[in-house]
Amino acid sequence: MTTRISKDTRLCMSLAARPGNFGTRFHNFLFRELGLDYLYKAFTTTDLPAAIGGVRALGIRGCAISMPFKEDVIALVDELDPSAAAVRSVNTIVNDDGVLRACNTDYLAVAQLLEAHGVPLDATVALRGSGGMAKAVAGALGDAGYRSGTVVARNEAAGRALAEAQGWSWRSGVGGLRADLIVNVTPIGMRGGPEAEDLSFEPATVEAATTVFDVVALPVETPLVKRARALGRQVISGHEVLVRQGLEQFVRYTGVRPERELVERAAAQARD
Repeated sequence: MTTRISKDTRLCMSLAARPGNFGTRFHNFLFRELGLDYLYKAFTTTDLPAAIGGVRALGIRGCAISMPFKEDVIALVDELDPSAAAVRSVNTIVNDDGVLRACNTDYLAVAQLLEAHGVPLDATVALRGSGGMAKAVAGALGDAGYRSGTVVARNEAAGRALAEAQGWSWRSGVGGLRADLIVNVTPIGMRGGPEAEDLSFEPATVEAATTVFDVVALPVETPLVKRARALGRQVISGHEVLVRQGLEQFVRYTGVRPERELVERAAAQARD
């Protein structure tokens, strides 16, 4: 099935410092398979206010927001839904006739995955990272009811603020850390990055965990995920987050929720 663009085609887009291909492939595959007159394109910008003004003025239906824009964009939208308001971080904008409504589908995806994987609420948590995605993960954990947690972050101000928002503790390093659920929300292990071959937690920390959650999506099998699987630990992968948050964006853009099998085909197509 081919895409035919017309004057009625609705545009969705993304804004990121370093645009990737996953969202473009994922959404356009679903648009084609479902016969929806939509098109998705990735962009970057050096002028965020002008870019968001363009979303509003040109009637662009939806806009995914990635780093480093997730917090700065808050001042440029009209409404925050509870998922974005809870963590003061946005990753999705929906344009309803010039009214820009923002949400955070990362937050929604993390909440769904914790429930789907049956991670018990009395689990102790160690979360490494303090950026926009870390806010979404910590917010989802805290709102779900995880009360005993530690934020590990080199940036003391950001790390303490994130920890205090959940009633957790902060520390600067991972040495000697033990927790039931460990979560990496840093670029460590990311393909093409300077720490692509590194573990985000010490081997002893991984061994002591029951569930290992790596938000890094590419590669699917990060060093942390590989180590966790080899130890027989339950794994929640960044790829799962990427697919679920993308699905929630798609639903908000189109009003259509595809069947699971079609979503899995879209994810496989996007990954390849």
